[in-house]
Amino acid sequence: MLKNKRIGFIGGGAMAESLIRGILNANLVMPSQIRVNDISKERLDYLSGSFAIATASDMQQIVTDVDVLFLTVKPQVIAGVLDKIAPLVDKTMIVVSVAAGVTIATLQSKLKEVPIIRVMPNTPVAVGEGMAAMALGQFATKENSDPIAAVFASVGRVVTVSEDAMDAVTGLSGSGPAYAFVLIDALSDAGVRVGLSRQTSIMLAAQTLLGAAKMVLETNEHPAVLRDKVTSPGGTTIAGVHVLEQQGVRAALIDAVVAATNRSCEMGKK
Repeated sequence: MLKNKRIGFIGGGAMAESLIRGILNANLVMPSQIRVNDISKERLDYLSGSFAIATASDMQQIVTDVDVLFLTVKPQVIAGVLDKIAPLVDKTMIVVSVAAGVTIATLQSKLKEVPIIRVMPNTPVAVGEGMAAMALGQFATKENSDPIAAVFASVGRVVTVSEDAMDAVTGLSGSGPAYAFVLIDALSDAGVRVGLSRQTSIMLAAQTLLGAAKMVLETNEHPAVLRDKVTSPGGTTIAGVHVLEQQGVRAALIDAVVAATNRSCEMGKK
């Protein structure tokens, strides 16, 4: 799908680096087909040295030389980027934005009739276990979106949603790694409390969450069914689950997602 395509990145930060690594590890394109722009020469030197890809300090130089353009910059600078690249982007280019809170309408207002795909990935793309949701603009087709889905599949999993679901995606999977880190930290504290070393507690907690998540994804069973399989009558697990329910952990997680979703809505209106 991307075999003969040239791919460009405006913004060479952690997200771009993760995507480049995934693309190359999955053999979607060759290093010679990738170009990156960033304001930091040090960053460009690092990316060039790490991946043997072409770099440029001039973003307009990147735009004129690619078929697929990823906007991997912070939301607060996207307006300036669009102003600079808009005259050079034609209708045959696919533009992919990962700028949180920046709507397709905002992008489309500058990039007339250009196929635009908005994506909300999360930080575990850095270790190849990310979750990304993508929404297609008015002029983006399945032919446009399939290769972009392949890119994000190279660093985890990807689903397609309507754009009006993006705030909910942000609240759940976008902010979700932070919730998981809080759980791991709390569980490791618990391990220390009952006599385990900190290092052992962190490993036990992190691997347990990783294994549980993998069971959900690979068995396709409902989490409640899997929970019941490990919860013996009168046993240790049900005693622990009972305390979680008493303390409102389930409700707290639901409220956290709702709060993050609402905040994403507020930020998108600014």
